[in-house]
Amino acid sequence: MITLQEKAMKFNNHLYVSHTGGRLSSDSGLILVDELMDTFHFEELSKKLISYNENRRYWKHTNHKILKQLILQLIAGYKADSSATILQYDPVLQTLSQEECLASQPTISRFLDRITDQTINDLQTFNQTLIDQARFVRNDMNMIIDLDSTHSDTFGIQEQTDYNAHYRTNGYHPLVAFDGLTGDFLKAKLRSGNQYTSKGVKEFLEPLLDHYNQAVPTTDILVRGDSGFATPDIYELCEEYGSNFVIRLKHNNNLYRLAEEFVYYDDNYPWNEKEEYYYSVSYQAASWSKPRRVCIQSIREMGELLFKHTFIVTNFSENISSKQVFKTYKKRGAMENYIKEAKNGFYFDKTDSPKFIENHARMMISVLAYNLINFLRTTCFDKNYKGLQINTIRLRLFKVAGKLVSTAREMYLKISSSHVYQAEFYAVFNRIQRIRHYI
Repeated sequence: MITLQEKAMKFNNHLYVSHTGGRLSSDSGLILVDELMDTFHFEELSKKLISYNENRRYWKHTNHKILKQLILQLIAGYKADSSATILQYDPVLQTLSQEECLASQPTISRFLDRITDQTINDLQTFNQTLIDQARFVRNDMNMIIDLDSTHSDTFGIQEQTDYNAHYRTNGYHPLVAFDGLTGDFLKAKLRSGNQYTSKGVKEFLEPLLDHYNQAVPTTDILVRGDSGFATPDIYELCEEYGSNFVIRLKHNNNLYRLAEEFVYYDDNYPWNEKEEYYYSVSYQAASWSKPRRVCIQSIREMGELLFKHTFIVTNFSENISSKQVFKTYKKRGAMENYIKEAKNGFYFDKTDSPKFIENHARMMISVLAYNLINFLRTTCFDKNYKGLQINTIRLRLFKVAGKLVSTAREMYLKISSSHVYQAEFYAVFNRIQRIRHYI
């Protein structure tokens, strides 16, 4: 609802403010996103790949239009569905959706009611198809699948919410996978809060390995994970598909004794110097079907008495030094930034619907919104700007005042002349149009 109140400013008694400026938009820069979506054939693919429990006899808004609206709202920074009450009359958003008005909050709620388990699978297939196009544009030949789990708080009585002892709170425990090289959000699966980190990881990972071995057989794939994913299921799966893995192991007495055999102490020991050593051994745990290479990092800080040992299991050959294996693993830390970006910028952890499947759908819509901006960032930004986060991108490119002017034949979007980043705006716009030749 637009207020008609008029307020006088104290710093200038002759200045009054009210929301009566007419059909202006504060999100005119979203035309960049819509141009990118059109380049990636977003609407055509969503119609083709995504199915719903469509039981309506009459409707004004198609499912694929509502999906697109939800993604644009998330990209613009509107977290709540209730934002649609005002946004449905935004002239620029209306133009992007080519509808007289956008879906209202009740319409969005009914849209979520039409989500099925098949819809969730279709959304993942849709996400995979978009990523394949982006990888083709970027000419990506390598991939690092970073596995992790995260937490989404829940409030109230929601399906399958449960207590998680690690996070010490109620919620969900999603399983996620990112490409460590590009930042693409490869896959996400919503799980109950009490699920262990690696629960269902084989079923989660295998479709990714199978897809990239078939779709792009020349792709070299590395799988990385922390100690929560130290399970023979992953090792054997990677070995079956010819992929490398680097996974941290939890400490145990056998590994500790093995590591201690490599360190030595004597009367002339340099206690005031930091020491760091790397080793590689063949090791077989009781649950493993065969011995595997385990790399050991032993560090004693200056003034400390004992070494601290870290263990990584890998199928890299001995030609890759243990030190390089640890360097490769430590780069996995970038994934924490990807997860924060998905949560803080695209509301990936917004799980406030009462039904589990609706929360899963919301999570997948956030994944799509995240990936569209990541495609924009990795294919259309200058090298110096590829590290920008969504909040900065919104400020520079999307949150721009504009007015839509229509004539008998044409429409003109007149963006503010005071837009500081208009040079970057048109540079991105030109690159989006250039990549049409690749898709």
